[in-house]
Amino acid sequence: RPPPRGPAGLTPDADIGHRRAYRARMDVDVVVERVIPVARERVAEFAGDPSNAPRWYANIRSVAWRTEPPVAIGSRMDFEARFLGRPLAYTYEVTELVAGERMVMRTADGPFPMETTYTWETAPGGTLMRLRNRGTPSGFARVAAPVMARAMRSAMTKDLDLLSRLLVDGDARP
Repeated sequence: RPPPRGPAGLTPDADIGHRRAYRARMDVDVVVERVIPVARERVAEFAGDPSNAPRWYANIRSVAWRTEPPVAIGSRMDFEARFLGRPLAYTYEVTELVAGERMVMRTADGPFPMETTYTWETAPGGTLMRLRNRGTPSGFARVAAPVMARAMRSAMTKDLDLLSRLLVDGDARP
C-alpha cells in the first residue's frame, strides 16, 4: 500500500523536507566586501562605532544609544532607517566584539529579525572589510525576500563605497 500523499503530492516525510528546504531558500544572507585603502585599525574604529552608521549607510537615518558608549558586548542602540521606501525602527544588540577584527549585532524585533556582521582584515592595499546581513523575514517580507536580498546587496555595496570615500578623503572624523 503506498504511503499517503500531502498537498504537494509528496509523502509526509518528503513534504516536511520540501517545506524546510523552501523556508531555507527564503532566508536572506547577503555578504559584500571591499578593500579600503586605509589601515585596519582606522576602518574598524570608524565603522565599528554605531554612532557613525548614518554617515556611511545611506538608509540609516539615526542611531540612539540605549546603553552608554563606547561599543561593547551587550551595547544596545535604536536605529531608524528607510528600506525599499518604508520606514524601519529596530534595536540592535552587540553580541560579539573582537576589537579591530569583528563585530556582530542582532535584532529580534520587527518584521525582519537581522544579524549584521562586520569583519576587518589587513589586506594588500589596506583593509578588507566584509559586511554581512542575514535574517529570516516574516509576513510580506518573506514573500519579497529575493527582491530584498538584491536591494540589500546593492545598498550594502554603495555603503562600503561611501565608507571608503569618507575614510580616504579624511571626512571620517569623530
